[in-house]
Amino acid sequence: MANQRSVKDTLYRISISGVGAALVLIATQFRLPTGIGYVNLGDGVILLFSFLLGPVAFFPAAVGSLLADLLADYPQYMLASFLIKGVMALVAGLILSVPSPSVLRKILAFVLAEAIMVGGYLAFESFLYGFAPACGSLIPNALQGITAIIIGMILSFALRKRRDKKLTGGTRNG
Repeated sequence: MANQRSVKDTLYRISISGVGAALVLIATQFRLPTGIGYVNLGDGVILLFSFLLGPVAFFPAAVGSLLADLLADYPQYMLASFLIKGVMALVAGLILSVPSPSVLRKILAFVLAEAIMVGGYLAFESFLYGFAPACGSLIPNALQGITAIIIGMILSFALRKRRDKKLTGGTRNG
């Protein structure tokens, strides 16, 4: 019986990860161009899946973001997005992988994740374009991060009962 539950949990995480990657990709399509890239709503979905899946959220965040860069014709960003978005989801997911995380814990996880995003893209764009041009993305990336934190907080609050039920092994009907 325990092995059956483990297989069920694994299949659940894989399927939710696939849905998460698709939703990250879709949310990233809501974007505004900046001087050297674009800002988007994908991070809000990444934060939500960090809350729902814990560190496993690395995969939907990384894959969805890589595919979004491919679709947006930014192939030079694909590997960077895979790593940056994956690490931000991993870190937030590790912080949130406790039963019923407090609001303060969620804020900490989300702020740290978005700091990783802003710093990661600053480092990558500095390498690609030089430090001064990369600084032009700081404000748009910070605004994207703030928006993502708000979206992540709202969505995680809305889905907290579903997450808690799944973590405690609650039944579907009750």
